[in-house]
Amino acid sequence: MAKPVPDNVSFPDEEEKIYQYWKDIEAFKTSMKLSKGKPKYTFYDGPPFATGLPHFGHILAGTIKDVVTRWAYQSGFHVERRFGWDCHGLPVEYEIDKTLGIKGPDDVAKMGIEAYNNECRKIVMRYSEEWEMIITRLGRWIDFENDYKTMYPTFMESIWWVFKQLYNKGLVYRGSKVMPFSTACNTPLSNFESGQNYKEVTDPAVIVSFPLEDKPDVAMIAWTTTPWTLPSNLALCVNPELDYVKVRDTTTGKTYIMMEARLEALFKKPEEFEILEKFKGKTIGGLKYKPLFQYFANYREKTGAFRVLVDSYVTSESGTGVVHQAPYFGEDDQRVCRANGVVSKDMAMVCPVDSSGKFTDEVTDFKGMYVKDADKHIINWLKEQGRLVHKGTAKHSYPFCWRSETPLIYKAVPSWFVRVEQAVDKLLENNAVTYWVPQFVKDKRFANWLREARDWAISRNRYWGTPIPLWVSDDGEEVVCVGSLAELKELTGVDVTDMHREHVDKLTIPSMCGKGVLRRVTEVFDCWFESGSMPYAQVHYPFENKKEFDDTFPADFIAEGIDQTRGWFYTLLVLSTLLYGKPPFKNLVANGLILASDGQKMSKRKKNYPDPLEIVHKYGADALRLYLCNSPAVRAENLRFKEEGVRDVLKDVFLPWYNAYRFLMQNVERLEREEGHKFQYHEHQRTVSTNYMDRWILSFTQSLIKYVRTEMQAYRLYTVMSRMVKFVDQLTNWYVRMNRKRLKGDGGIEDCHMALETLFSVLFSMTKVMAPLIPFLTEHMYQNLKHLVDPDSTKGQDTRSVHFLMIPQPVDSLIDVKIETAVSRMQSVIEVGRVIRDRKTLPLKYPLAEVVAIHRDMSVLEDIKSLEKYILEELNVRQLTTTQDKQKYGAHLCAEPDHKILGQKLKGDLPPVMRAIKELTDAQLSEFQQTGNITVAGHCLHEEDLRLKYSFDASSESANKYEAHSDKQVLVMLDVTPSQSMLDEGIAREVINRIQRLRKKAGLVPSNDITIYYKASPNLVKIVQSFEEFILSTVKQPLKEYPVPVGEVIIKDAMKVKNDDLEMTFLRGHSDDICNGGGVSTTSLDAAPVLNGASPVCRFVNVELCGVEPQECVQGNVATILLENPKGQNLLTVDELRNQVQSVFGLRGRRVNIFSDTDFKQNISSAENILSLTSKTLYVTPVTGPSPDKPINKGVTSSVCHFVNVKQEAQKREATLLLENPRGDNFSLQQLQAQAEVVFKSPGKKLKLSRSPDSRDVVTLQNISNILDLHSTTLYVLL
Repeated sequence: MAKPVPDNVSFPDEEEKIYQYWKDIEAFKTSMKLSKGKPKYTFYDGPPFATGLPHFGHILAGTIKDVVTRWAYQSGFHVERRFGWDCHGLPVEYEIDKTLGIKGPDDVAKMGIEAYNNECRKIVMRYSEEWEMIITRLGRWIDFENDYKTMYPTFMESIWWVFKQLYNKGLVYRGSKVMPFSTACNTPLSNFESGQNYKEVTDPAVIVSFPLEDKPDVAMIAWTTTPWTLPSNLALCVNPELDYVKVRDTTTGKTYIMMEARLEALFKKPEEFEILEKFKGKTIGGLKYKPLFQYFANYREKTGAFRVLVDSYVTSESGTGVVHQAPYFGEDDQRVCRANGVVSKDMAMVCPVDSSGKFTDEVTDFKGMYVKDADKHIINWLKEQGRLVHKGTAKHSYPFCWRSETPLIYKAVPSWFVRVEQAVDKLLENNAVTYWVPQFVKDKRFANWLREARDWAISRNRYWGTPIPLWVSDDGEEVVCVGSLAELKELTGVDVTDMHREHVDKLTIPSMCGKGVLRRVTEVFDCWFESGSMPYAQVHYPFENKKEFDDTFPADFIAEGIDQTRGWFYTLLVLSTLLYGKPPFKNLVANGLILASDGQKMSKRKKNYPDPLEIVHKYGADALRLYLCNSPAVRAENLRFKEEGVRDVLKDVFLPWYNAYRFLMQNVERLEREEGHKFQYHEHQRTVSTNYMDRWILSFTQSLIKYVRTEMQAYRLYTVMSRMVKFVDQLTNWYVRMNRKRLKGDGGIEDCHMALETLFSVLFSMTKVMAPLIPFLTEHMYQNLKHLVDPDSTKGQDTRSVHFLMIPQPVDSLIDVKIETAVSRMQSVIEVGRVIRDRKTLPLKYPLAEVVAIHRDMSVLEDIKSLEKYILEELNVRQLTTTQDKQKYGAHLCAEPDHKILGQKLKGDLPPVMRAIKELTDAQLSEFQQTGNITVAGHCLHEEDLRLKYSFDASSESANKYEAHSDKQVLVMLDVTPSQSMLDEGIAREVINRIQRLRKKAGLVPSNDITIYYKASPNLVKIVQSFEEFILSTVKQPLKEYPVPVGEVIIKDAMKVKNDDLEMTFLRGHSDDICNGGGVSTTSLDAAPVLNGASPVCRFVNVELCGVEPQECVQGNVATILLENPKGQNLLTVDELRNQVQSVFGLRGRRVNIFSDTDFKQNISSAENILSLTSKTLYVTPVTGPSPDKPINKGVTSSVCHFVNVKQEAQKREATLLLENPRGDNFSLQQLQAQAEVVFKSPGKKLKLSRSPDSRDVVTLQNISNILDLHSTTLYVLL
């Protein structure tokens, strides 16, 4: 049975309930069992490190993965989703180094590799439980029980297998290259790792002199931002084809050689220098110069160092055009020096910097100094030696270690390499056959990176990682590559179960060549090699699951952030290409980066972003998922995360959608409760609706399903999400809004059922379509909606979760493009009309006379005319006119420039452009409206430069009558001159609005029976009475004037409607229900007693019903009407007396006679002197029917109702308040105070009634048990 849907909902709380429900039914495991045997859809999940908590980047990528894999599952595939963990490498080791204070290899050697790795092992899964909790709470379904870890022996063994395949293909070699080097982590990094973390830095920039050997008074001058490399200088380099000059510094008299195009690097003014000679760079090639330092001066004789070399890599963009060469600290330096014999592959490296970035003993002046710290000392040394020509700073982009956040240096290190450069063409070929979203990331960023691919340094001089399985003889000549544990056992005789260094380093392999024993090389694999091997290693390929892997490789889908173009995406492709010659995946989604709201990188230290879990607890996981997936980040652009964006998803999408669902369920319940009509939905037996709006929303829904299926097949989440958000708007703000009366049953049971069935069909379809994206809310709705589904239609299905169901196929027979187009055009008219109303501050409650729609195309106008009734209702206008003739109304477009934007863009050209803008014709601006571009006075202007508006010809009658606006579809004009009757209708709509708001405030739903009592200013009463039928047709509850009878008061409130006062009281139940709830007949009650001779200070008349029954839950048949109040003021007319009589007895709208005699002959007339009736009894009889019985209360001259007299001493006024009316219908103290507020004209002011002139004896509920105890007393009004 469907449950009632509450008005208010906490989305996070409901998600928690669903989260628990999924646990209870083991939803993910169950779904995997249900899909067993279906075609497989392969997904690879890139492994994160568990040494830190997930951030928004992980959440975005994880959400994309979850949406796509859920969609694949609900499209009929079996989708295995295993979570993976990156366990090795720098992220773990760096944490241990920080914790234990380890500075370098010597510290590790002291504690031992086994102890060091044990420490690493302890923290590898530090946050794994938090990861699982956060990931699953975000709605992601993935297998944590059957996860993979890169430290599992099965995973490591597959990595050995991968490496051996490469080794056997001749793709592995040992070499020495200048590489990015992390001194904090004591290890080289690959080129793609170094490219991940560039920062703007300011470094010292110095120009240094290198005097020529044969002309010491002439010096080459070189510029560098790395002074620490100068002790290792072995050569200088110039561009052979560019012009160089010998120049004299007129200030110092010194002579230098530098590039002519770079004179500005040293001289600011022409008079500061004198050019002595000009020549090409190649003419100075071979010149010898004096070494800067003597540390390696012997290399002049050894290799011909300290001379000028030539190479075209030297440019005129920076420096002096002379580049100092430190061949073991720069890639180009090494290339040029090797080409010229200054260094060779076989010679000892001139690299006096250790793995911690400190100078070694060769550099005696600076030994033990960290290179970056040594810069200032080297500069001082240069200055002392007279070799410093200029000192400054340079701001530039510099690579930092992605793990330690310390600056990298470039340093030559021996390493094991995988040959990649020879495979560039094949990499590009394989990349070309993959499908990426967005495409430009594949074609531009990734392809460009592949073209520049270098051989991959896969070894790391570290400890916690997969050991490289190479055993080498002492002379390095004999090498054995091991590809499995079985092979290792065969070669060593040792059975190993843990493959880390502490277990395999001690194993030796006997030499086959008589060279003693072979020992394992000390390096471990780069962790990127491990993650790139993930497709094979996660399933222990080829040792297990060989057929399963071969059948499902390459993967159907992967996804990660755009930064992985130089990381995981790259390593996956390299290994797959080298192993199999094909790509490792078919489809890839790359997401952008998530930044803090200020555009900066999210930083825990700066605390410039909210905790993801706090966002989930505040707004729910669905809201966060939708915000991320509907953002630029899904198009690989950066997203500035803003919490209010998540909040707006609730406000703009989820709440309207939830309200549509709630409205459906309320009206299904109403239909069954009030009409006895049971609602049950059967997808294949539903009646085809003939209602136009039903057909539209059904068509729109099926078109959306078709569109979403196409776009999801193309992995374009960014188009899907925006269209789904638009659908919610179409459903809630158009279909439900325009069909509320039908859904409430105004058109009869059959029409109501049809509308409800349509709405149910749409909501039920969309819960299934949106389930992959919004898993919690769709499940929440589905769990209630499914109770309205005919069980016969779901036989054989597991219906416990919406996520077990398949995505619906579009029903083409329901798609009607013509209807969708017509409604779109209707919506344009309505939306533009609303803009006009907003602009003129004309609320929709106030009706207008006419709306005019203008378009050149007659078919557009026909569509608009066919939906006239909706336009009239939504815009609240009386008449729709459609026409092709814009000139008839004298309307034309004009443009206003955006002065700020154009001023910045055009500067001095602004005045002529401004004049030209004023001259633009309606035709020109109409074209601009369509294209968004226009050329004005030689300048191309765009949409943001001009604001368009419509004006009317001064001579046209339309100028004062209409206001115009348009979108790209239609021109709309509204008659904005309201009539009085329309203004009155607007006031009536305001009253409806106040009733509905008070209903909401009281927590009432439409099915709650109430009676609405109101009291208002005379003008407002008149309007309410005039539009009573209109008001009742909307609120669907009885509406009656005060006084309020005895009953359960739900809520009471006073308010303003424009300039009029309105007070309303809601009683529970309808009139008859209230009457049946209590009260006794007063036909036998005597008149109120006269106490101490007291009588009302105001003149009064008594009234008795004869042959007439009171209505509107009134019980009594005798009453007292005050003819004035306060004393001497507000004297009633006879007509007003008649109205009061009808009001007191609930006889409004009923014709009666009022007699002043017991024989019923003296019918009072409007001409009667009202004061002549004072203290008399009047008798009310029906106009038709038999003669009534004689009255009971004959000759009573005192008030039949209990009363109290009231004084307001400040203004010397007296009044009478009735304590009951009719006799027996007692008022509450609150109602008594309300009477006083009206009598003394103090609405909204809380008056107090007191037995004394001051506040010593205020009447309260606590000191009066029966209101009638106040009878015949005098009270005082206190403000």
